[in-house]
Amino acid sequence: MKPSAILSAVPSRLATRVAVLALAALAPLSAHAHRQWLLPSATVLSGSDPWVTVDAAVSNDLFYFEHVPMRLDNLQVTAPDGSAVKAENAATGKYRSTFDLHLTQPGTYRVAVVNNGLFASYKLDGQTKRWRGSAENFAREVPANAQELQVTQAEGRIESFVTAGKPSDKGLRIAGRGLELAPITHPNDLVAGETASFRLLLDGKPAANLKVSVVPGGIRYRDQLQEFSATTDADGKFSVKWPAPGMYWMEAEVRDDKATFKQARLRRAVYAVTMEVLPQ
Repeated sequence: MKPSAILSAVPSRLATRVAVLALAALAPLSAHAHRQWLLPSATVLSGSDPWVTVDAAVSNDLFYFEHVPMRLDNLQVTAPDGSAVKAENAATGKYRSTFDLHLTQPGTYRVAVVNNGLFASYKLDGQTKRWRGSAENFAREVPANAQELQVTQAEGRIESFVTAGKPSDKGLRIAGRGLELAPITHPNDLVAGETASFRLLLDGKPAANLKVSVVPGGIRYRDQLQEFSATTDADGKFSVKWPAPGMYWMEAEVRDDKATFKQARLRRAVYAVTMEVLPQ
């Protein structure tokens, strides 16, 4: 291609990219809402002394740091024997948090950030106010004379799985609260072109008729989201056939009236997981 042709092609490509972004801005919020994710440097490791580094962030593009870091206050790492593991070298920067895990036991580790908070809206002196925080701070920070008070309890579980050596399942036991994944196919045994099966549970019971969104990583470098979905059956089960190798993000959400906080009328339970699909 001649230099003049290259120069003329650049504005055209840039204009196309701008047009795509403009259309995305007009799309429904759910189509490009911020996504919460954990991204391990590896999901399957071997060797006598394995380590893994995990990035944690909230962003539009998977898995690209461009919005805010995920806070690690509620980080929970479960070892293959079911015990709790402490993360090492944890740090939070402008766009991401990061931490290291020393995999001292063989088997599968469950890495999760588990949040349980409140969102509230109300009127005070004729003005609409919004608040978010913990149940412990609600009474102190939300005025007792607030009018038209609406409170939502938000339960979120953001996860990924890492295996050192042979996969195991003891560390994958559910807690029985909120929206959780009970793997049928092991989450570190996923292969492109094959079908994997999972079960979603809500408060330990099957989450039926629930839509599960599946998005491959690398959104920043393509014009199409390439999102596809599955729906849980009466037993909370669903299946995913992986179209290609790579990192995938799955999310599901439930809204119901099962809040445990007295003032909350609505509960929003969200589950998101990052999984790696390997080539055949």
